[in-house]
Formats: sequence, C-alpha cells, structure tokens
Amino acid sequence: MNTTLTGREGEAKAADYLRHKKYEVIGANYRCRFGELDLIAKKRELVVFVEVKLRKNDRFGAAAEAVTLSKQDKLRKAAASWLASHDCDAPTRFDIIEIYTETGRINHIENAFE
Repeated sequence: MNTTLTGREGEAKAADYLRHKKYEVIGANYRCRFGELDLIAKKRELVVFVEVKLRKNDRFGAAAEAVTLSKQDKLRKAAASWLASHDCDAPTRFDIIEIYTETGRINHIENAFE
C-alpha cells in the first residue's frame, strides 16, 4: 500500500468507494467563496456532500476530528452555494470518508453532521 497518497488520489479512492456502494458521483472539487466540496454524490434522490480526510493512521485521533465546527459551517455554506447554482432542492446529507493509507482502511461516516 502506498502510504503517500495525495489529497486528490484520496478523493479518487473515495469516489471509487462510493461508486461501489451504488452512489453516483456527480461532482468533485467544487469551489466557491466559502470553500471547497471534495465530492458530491447522489443516491436515489438524496444529494450527499462528502468531505474526504486522508491520514497515514489514527494514532493521533480519527481523521474525521479534523472536520471542526468551523469547517462544518464552511461546508454547509459551500453546499448551499452548489445547490443554488444547480437549481436543486433535493434532500441533502453531509458524510465524511476517512482513508488510512497505512492499512488501506476506508471509514464512511454517513450523516456526520447536519
């Protein structure tokens, strides 16, 4: 296992994982003045905004812990911007995908925050 994956490679790995779980990946790296959304996926009528966190291991805590309240607020605002620019009023959810390169483990946290 390559332990030096970059952020973009981690996002590609997360997108593959989502496709395997029957999600349709409809966007990646959406940027606006509020920040960036790593992945945007759809499962049935639900739009899922996915934050990808890549770490070597969890020795110093879970990767998801890096998604602070401040980061969550930025993600909410970026998601609202994406929804407005795509004239979309579908139900939404925020997920976090943790990828640990040392073991290759992927942890998908559904509905990580509101």
